[in-house]
Amino acid sequence: MRLILASGSPRRKELLQKAGYEFEIDIPDDSAESAGDLHLGAIDLVALLAFKKAENVAQRTQEGLVLAADTVAECQGSILGKPRDREHAANMLHQMKGQDHFVHTGVCLWHRPSNRKSLQTESTTLRMAALTESEISTYLDSGMWQGKAGAFGYQDSLDWVQIIHGSPSNVVGLPMDLMASMLKLEWTVS
Repeated sequence: MRLILASGSPRRKELLQKAGYEFEIDIPDDSAESAGDLHLGAIDLVALLAFKKAENVAQRTQEGLVLAADTVAECQGSILGKPRDREHAANMLHQMKGQDHFVHTGVCLWHRPSNRKSLQTESTTLRMAALTESEISTYLDSGMWQGKAGAFGYQDSLDWVQIIHGSPSNVVGLPMDLMASMLKLEWTVS
């Protein structure tokens, strides 16, 4: 069965490649990247956005299995998506420093032509060290925060972020164990 990744994320692509999956990429339209209801909690938000991305790509797919995901960080009840700019990234890092926080990912599989769907979420708990102004500035200068939920990339081997509970690949943007179990349980192909 054709697997179609509904994402332009280089991190999701890399995770799938490293795991040995064969897949195509079809990037969802920008309209699928925005939430209709901004009053949703973080877990409901990632589920909705993963669903919308899968739906968008499924509408133009005749046959195959569309895989979509969306990831946000959450700290002290605030949802932290991708930073708009350096100042926004700095604000996020200041909010998370010295704090436990969460990374939530919604994963949606959408089969075409049957329109059978599966939607699940995963959460990982992390702790960020109490960074100094100098450490934050150095990280911001690196540019590695760009395009990453919560303004940091766990895959960048940052010694100031540690996982307390949950999946490392979830923090990167695609919980591989969850996705594999969804594929096995829901989409077994004979």
